[in-house]
Amino acid sequence: MAWNEPGGSGGKDPWTGRSGDQGPPDLDEIVKKLQEKLRGLFGGKSGGGGGKGAGGTGGMGLWLLVGGALVIWLLSGIYIVDPAERGVVLRFGKYVDTTDAGPHWAPRFIETVEKVDVEQNRTAEIGFRQGGRRASTVNKEALMLTEDENIVDIELAVQYRVSSAKDFLFNVRDPEETLKQATESSLREVVGKNKLDFVLTGGRSEIAADVKDLLQDILVNRYKTGLSIISVNMQQAAPPNEVKEAFDDAIRAREDEQRFKNQALAYEKDIIPKAHGQATRQVEDANAYKAKVVAEAEGEAARFSALLAEYAKAPGVTRDRLYVETIERVLSSATKVLVDIKGGNNLVYLPLDRLVAPSHELEPPLGRTATPSEMPSSPTQATSVLGGTSRGRSRGDR
Repeated sequence: MAWNEPGGSGGKDPWTGRSGDQGPPDLDEIVKKLQEKLRGLFGGKSGGGGGKGAGGTGGMGLWLLVGGALVIWLLSGIYIVDPAERGVVLRFGKYVDTTDAGPHWAPRFIETVEKVDVEQNRTAEIGFRQGGRRASTVNKEALMLTEDENIVDIELAVQYRVSSAKDFLFNVRDPEETLKQATESSLREVVGKNKLDFVLTGGRSEIAADVKDLLQDILVNRYKTGLSIISVNMQQAAPPNEVKEAFDDAIRAREDEQRFKNQALAYEKDIIPKAHGQATRQVEDANAYKAKVVAEAEGEAARFSALLAEYAKAPGVTRDRLYVETIERVLSSATKVLVDIKGGNNLVYLPLDRLVAPSHELEPPLGRTATPSEMPSSPTQATSVLGGTSRGRSRGDR
């Protein structure tokens, strides 16, 4: 006989000893009890006939709970934007506003805020990656082709910052990667328009400036990434390692050429002023000599004219004077002495210091009036000084 049949074990469970009439709890009963408790909590009357005081206490607790939740919700919406940041407010994922530095409030669960640092200077590296003390070259980015079909290895560093937080977050998916690709594209375009010598020598600053202008136009006007370029610096511009030695020799030769040109220019700047100075000095000396010769000629002409006038007045006296002056001038520069000693017994004193003295010390100054002892003793000698006219006159006089 089964344990739950009539007349069996009295309806009890043989394992637990419980009566078979006690089944699992009724689900409807549980829901009903829960509804009564909720009605009591929100101020309604319970099925057990609860009093009015119990309903009032439940309503007060509900309002306190709602007020506390509201205060917590309001406080949770307060956020602070740092001075170097901008806050981008999104309402259900859609852009609403951009807030500046300071405290702000946004309703939680409705609006979210993305903070963007707009004062930080960021760096993008093209052609190399800075890792610790040494930088590793990225050949895929560094190798470029010039206008004259030569390969050059260029490393570029770009400094930038965020200028528009809204554009930075929403216009492009990855602004920093976009910046690197745009920089590489701009650099290849600029290098491809210039020759290798220009890139390796004096064109680095100009190439960096052209890359900056082109990159700024791409990021701001075309892509609207919200990024602003601060500076573009060319770290290195060199030929590939395989041909580096040959290029170094060419660069050294070019530097030697420039050095020789500079030396030639320095020599030119040094010798030309000296030559101009010497030429000016010679011209001045020639002018001085010209003035001297002209003055002496004019003086001699004036002296001759004055002498001619005196000769016309007194030919004999003038001839004697000219003769004496001529003999004095000739003998004053002579170094031979003729001594005629009668008998040969007298001691003759020779003033050797006077004999070897310079001629200008013995020569009478020009224009000095001759003494009677210095007058010419030979009319023929005096006539030869005056020229043919004087000689003709002396013959007529004779």
